[in-house]
Amino acid sequence: MNRLLQQVGSHWFAAAPAARPAILRIMIGAYAFWYVWNRREMLDTMTRNGDPKLYEPVGLARLHGCYRPPPKLVRGIVAATLAANVAFVTGWRHQVTGPLYSGLFFWLMSYRNSWSMIHHSDNVLVFHLLILGHTPAADALSLDARGGNASALPGLIPFGSAASRNPAGDWQYGWPLQLMNAVTVATYFLAGVAKLKGPSGLEWASGEQLRRQIAVDALRKEVLGKPVAPMAYTLYRQDGLFRILAVGSLVIETLAPLVLADKRLARFWALNAWAMHWGILALMNITFRYQLSGLMYLSFFDIERLLDAAMRWADQQLRESDGPS
Repeated sequence: MNRLLQQVGSHWFAAAPAARPAILRIMIGAYAFWYVWNRREMLDTMTRNGDPKLYEPVGLARLHGCYRPPPKLVRGIVAATLAANVAFVTGWRHQVTGPLYSGLFFWLMSYRNSWSMIHHSDNVLVFHLLILGHTPAADALSLDARGGNASALPGLIPFGSAASRNPAGDWQYGWPLQLMNAVTVATYFLAGVAKLKGPSGLEWASGEQLRRQIAVDALRKEVLGKPVAPMAYTLYRQDGLFRILAVGSLVIETLAPLVLADKRLARFWALNAWAMHWGILALMNITFRYQLSGLMYLSFFDIERLLDAAMRWADQQLRESDGPS
């Protein structure tokens, strides 16, 4: 048992360079800024004109019960979220602004989901930002790191300054990535369990339920005057294809937690999960933006190598431009 625990511990707390969570902080944070910016007017309109009967608090919004914040307060929270996002992305005073921003974003998404329907596709983004906001994701590629303030407030959150002591990597930069991966695969596992516990059970693997689901979605969009994915009509009669797609989705979802045991398998799974969402877009014209962007799966990869390659290329271009003409 002790040996097993040691193996699990060494895997979960494997070292990673400080640049890896830092790149995730910048890229996912920039995406989240765009996400909120594009919805600021919708949130304002929803607050001013929304039917009170459609408001049912979820998540952090439940902390203030059925009290609906006035439009001015919601606009203020949206503005504060965007301002905190800038600090989050630039890595300024991360020990304060990281938890502040991720908490504001959590509340904003809870409030958004309190109106009429819950958008489950937002959940992973919320959790990823919470993880990055409460862990040392700004010890590199940040204003804190540039100014030597990675541990400016040591009494608040024990981030430490391991980035300067061990540039090759340390465990405190590895476990947040593993936690992000675990959150990601957990959402797929729950989706797989929901399919198996539904009325169809294992019959879902036959592909017929998936084919009917796509047909109903296409008809609903036709009635409502919304665009329908052309592939839905083209492939509707391909029973064998739908059987393959149904089995493939069940494998990706129900076996998702197992991939955490092996890094190469996890990366293979991430690529297939990403491809699955592009397939959903082609067949149903349903947009899971965070998933389709690929940002949701970056924590599975050594993305700092891309930065290193880009810096080497830029350095080579600079040397060539400075060379003899």
